[in-house]
Amino acid sequence: MSRWTPGDRKPDIASMLRVNQAGEYGATRIYAGQLAVLGRGTPASHLVARMASQEERHLKRFNELMAERRVRPTLLHPIWDIAGFALGAATALMSEKAAMACTEAVETEIDKHYADQLVELGDSDPELAADILDFQADELEHRNTAREHGAAEAAGYPMLSAAIRAGCRAAISLSKRI
Repeated sequence: MSRWTPGDRKPDIASMLRVNQAGEYGATRIYAGQLAVLGRGTPASHLVARMASQEERHLKRFNELMAERRVRPTLLHPIWDIAGFALGAATALMSEKAAMACTEAVETEIDKHYADQLVELGDSDPELAADILDFQADELEHRNTAREHGAAEAAGYPMLSAAIRAGCRAAISLSKRI
């Protein structure tokens, strides 16, 4: 285990927890919006429900870590509540493949985000790093599932994916600070 020395930059754990909790909350809202449109009992809804369940587990863990470490949530929660649900519902209204394209785009950005956090953490917080690694594996599974179920076949996929990915990057940036 490397030790911190003067001049080393310490990871901003509070910011990491805040943005990760906000992201997992947003993911639960996206899936809630998709399920509201897709209903229950279809192959796509089964996939979305399974992914939503995993996101709920991630959210619960980040909520626990934030409480233990006394980290305030983002002030943008009300926006992520509405925006996440609207994004999920809108993509599901477009088509099941558009819903999968949404998942693929979001999870691609989250994978990059978690990878960056793991580099920044190094070995400074093994507990948080283990959680992030665990959740990153789930997010990659979600991304791959979406790809297997036609994400790239959605109408306007390149533009839809680029817009969702840009929105994710903006949400990540804002939730770290606000």
